Amino acid sequence: MPKNKGKGGKNRRRGKNENDNEKRELTFKDEGQEYAQVLKMLGNGRLEALCFDGSKRLAHIRGKLRKKVWINQGDIILLSLRDYQDEKGDVILKYSADEARSLKAYGELPESAKINETDTYGQEGEGDCNFEFDEDRSGSDDDNGKAKDIDSEILTAFNLITQGPEMDEDGKDITIKLSTEFLL
Repeated sequence: MPKNKGKGGKNRRRGKNENDNEKRELTFKDEGQEYAQVLKMLGNGRLEALCFDGSKRLAHIRGKLRKKVWINQGDIILLSLRDYQDEKGDVILKYSADEARSLKAYGELPESAKINETDTYGQEGEGDCNFEFDEDRSGSDDDNGKAKDIDSEILTAFNLITQGPEMDEDGKDITIKLSTEFLL
């Protein structure tokens, strides 16, 4: 039997993507539509989006886009708002990164919009850590106080890595030599 080389059945997904990199006309929002950024994919064709008017909405990916246009966290999308449900909407269009930059240049998107970043609108400020170090850690100390020395070396090395090199009074970098005993 001859091999199936057509684009029917499952082969339609394996066919050539002929208009993959083709430029399309930039679509602006109309009345009843809003720009949004995807916060979280919920599954089953639904996602959580933060609209640029400041509200979080549950959005439904319409059938035209399903399995054809893949939407990920952090993507800029165009939502159609529902008249009867303010907290829900439907995804009409996904903007590429270039189109989103163009929208930002035209002033359609706010300057705070993060394009091409998955960590969008984090609740913590920039540079915040989610863990803390306790300097007065009570551990089992040896007779010589080796544990305290190792703790202070680790803390100093951590500060050096996160904040940059320390300087002495002469303005020269202080080099820190760590003992490898605590690594074993």
